[in-house]
Amino acid sequence: MEDNLIAILSGFGYPVYRQGSMSNDEKYPPTFFTFWNYDSPDHSYYDNDDYGTEWDFNIYVYSNNPEQTYSLLDQARTALKQAGWICQGKGFDVQSDEETHTGRGLNVIKLEY
Repeated sequence: MEDNLIAILSGFGYPVYRQGSMSNDEKYPPTFFTFWNYDSPDHSYYDNDDYGTEWDFNIYVYSNNPEQTYSLLDQARTALKQAGWICQGKGFDVQSDEETHTGRGLNVIKLEY
C-alpha cells in the first residue's frame, strides 16, 4: 500500500519522504510531501479469521508558499479519492520545523482485502 501512496504523491512532481527520514543537515525543498503509516489493523473478522487490512496513513504537505500548502493537499486528496483511498476530512494544520514552511496534513485509509 505504501508504494501505491508514494506513486500517487510522486505524480505531482515533488519529493516524497517518510516522515522523519530527512537528515538534520538536509535542507527542506521548497515544496514536498511526507507520510507516516500510523496503523494497519485487521479490517474485519469472519469465521475466526481476519478479513483484510485497514492501511491508515497521515500525509503531509510542506511548502514555503502557504497557498500551495493548501492547494496541493486538495489536489492530492482528489487524486487519492479517485484511486480508491478514503480521505477523512479536508485536512489539518501541522507544525513545521522550518519557519519558512507551512504544513498541512490529511488522514487517509486504504482497505485491502
